[in-house]
Amino acid sequence: MPNRRQDDHLFNGRFRIELEGVNAAHFMQCSGLEARVDVVEFASGDELRRRKRPGRPAVANLVLRRGVTASTALWDWFKQTYDGTVTRRSGSIIVNDDTGQEIYRYNFYEGWPCRWKSLELAADEPGSLIEELEIAFEHFERA
Repeated sequence: MPNRRQDDHLFNGRFRIELEGVNAAHFMQCSGLEARVDVVEFASGDELRRRKRPGRPAVANLVLRRGVTASTALWDWFKQTYDGTVTRRSGSIIVNDDTGQEIYRYNFYEGWPCRWKSLELAADEPGSLIEELEIAFEHFERA
């Protein structure tokens, strides 16, 4: 991209989300892309100090927010899980530059909707209706 250097900070408003099998997925906010490694403490023999070792890796759930649209694709996906049929999907969080070109992406795998939220109505605060979808997933990678 012209006038962009490798070490320049990226603008947080230039992203898009791709969900396998969902066409209507234009989101205004994405949070929860987080990974950690559990810490396992143990004592060995007669040592006074506790030791620490890396435990199992874990990821947080992804939370996506968007303005409510006429499309029911996200609700339908959640409703399947709510009714007991889990359909796992992969997806990507894509970070773009100022011209809309992809800089990098995070791909997540084996995702399924674990929470859906909508319809916070307030007559004294006009604005868009917001829909929120939380996705539990197995792992992700930066590509």
